[in-house]
Amino acid sequence: MSVRLDHGEDTLNEVHEINVTPFIDVMLVLLIIFMVAAPLATVDIQVNLPKLDATQQQRDKPIYLTVKADHTLALGNDPISRDALGGALDTATNGDKDKPIYLRGDKSVPYGDMVEVMDLLRKAGHLKIGLVGLEKASTP
Repeated sequence: MSVRLDHGEDTLNEVHEINVTPFIDVMLVLLIIFMVAAPLATVDIQVNLPKLDATQQQRDKPIYLTVKADHTLALGNDPISRDALGGALDTATNGDKDKPIYLRGDKSVPYGDMVEVMDLLRKAGHLKIGLVGLEKASTP
């Protein structure tokens, strides 16, 4: 003998909810793994380093070449013509072509003019050129 207990329809209703229990279980296991592994990832070795008598190396003052908004050049704070750039750079670097030249340009200067100045530096034999810009302030 069979008895029907629901007294309604024969179809099962679908449940439209996500079962988050397995997700929470996996997250807790990962949390425990990272809590155990994080202290092991740091190096904490006590070493008594010897004292040195070496003097600190002198750092050279950086050489800045600036392209102003009116397309004129300045080496450091001194204005310079494009024709005299090679000789002035040789004087500023004491003939060392491996010294880096830091190129600053006003943001209104077109890209083509900056490339032209970089070509002047290349023709003068200075191949180590760094472009200088301002770092943006991070906003939260």
